[in-house]
Amino acid sequence: MKIAILGTGNLGYSIALGILSQDNFKFKNLYLTKRNTASLESWSKLPNVKISTDNRKAVCFSDVIIIAVQPAHLQGVLEEIKEVVNPKRHTIISVVTGRKIADLETVIGNEVAIVRCMPNTAISVKQSMTCMSANSKGVKNIELAKSIFNSLGQTMCIEENLMQAATVICASGIAFWMRLIRATTQGAVQLGFDAKEAQELSMQTALGAASLLIKSGNHPEEEIDKVTTPSGCTIEGLNEMEHQGLSASLIRGLVTSFEKINQI
Repeated sequence: MKIAILGTGNLGYSIALGILSQDNFKFKNLYLTKRNTASLESWSKLPNVKISTDNRKAVCFSDVIIIAVQPAHLQGVLEEIKEVVNPKRHTIISVVTGRKIADLETVIGNEVAIVRCMPNTAISVKQSMTCMSANSKGVKNIELAKSIFNSLGQTMCIEENLMQAATVICASGIAFWMRLIRATTQGAVQLGFDAKEAQELSMQTALGAASLLIKSGNHPEEEIDKVTTPSGCTIEGLNEMEHQGLSASLIRGLVTSFEKINQI
């Protein structure tokens, strides 16, 4: 399999890192493009990795095209490559925020297999939550997309009308969870730990909480009940957080992000 990533910025870079970290991932070539390739030059020394500013050339030498450019640049890139996209050969995977499958079809047509994906930057450590949907031609190729992204975390196929919400929950969600970990770290410092110890405590505890839910399949409240004893310190802390609007502020933040993404 030959893969091209058009627009190797933060997200494209993370996808490339994830792909290259796979011991069992079978690809003949990984083609990375960027307007300024200086930050990618060290990768050109890797076997089967090619660096270029030429999107058309990358498409011609690839079977799967992952488009990871900024939303404002999408149409220009599509106009640039449309003449070399072969509907019988190519599968296009778009990870462009806020751009619908119809936006791509308007430029390159509806005969091309298109899969719209929204991973997050945890893809670089094989822990992304990637949501995906496809056009009618792309449905038969969605397993191909899943084979790429399942090796880089977890995937979920959803209706495209939920993709904006998925972007907020999963992609923006990385930043939201980082902020929660930072706040926990700050609290730990206030309680006496040094900064490094505090962050380690916060990170591992967050990982442990998520792992408990993943492995047990339990609702969060079931796990909360296990650590909240009558008149104990945990329920006292939880209640104070709720009095200060923890859940409400998180939900408001998600809704605000969702409203913003629908304006993009």
